[in-house]
Amino acid sequence: MADCIFCGIVEGTIPSEKLYEDEHVVAFQDIHAQAPVHILVIPKKHIPSVQDVGEEDGFLIAHIFSVINRLAKEHGLSEKGFRIVNNCGDEGGQTVYHIHFHLLGGRTLTWPPG
Repeated sequence: MADCIFCGIVEGTIPSEKLYEDEHVVAFQDIHAQAPVHILVIPKKHIPSVQDVGEEDGFLIAHIFSVINRLAKEHGLSEKGFRIVNNCGDEGGQTVYHIHFHLLGGRTLTWPPG
């Protein structure tokens, strides 16, 4: 998707502070961090939102959560806890239409977020 910022990050045409990358997934620092640790985890495959995940994407979604767990351990979040957020659709707060998961931690997180 030519106009997708996350596809640009995957392709390397948009710079990011990558923390993890393999053949299926990229993880990088969120430039608008809402917590001491705020990492975005995205698939390299362009999937607009959770509503567009198909049965064929089962491995990919499982792999994303495996990467999230790995990053949580690497960043010292596993023991005290962390939050995983996915925004879906305009009213759900989604601003980039490439499925992504926010890994947040490093402080006590309140609800509602803020």
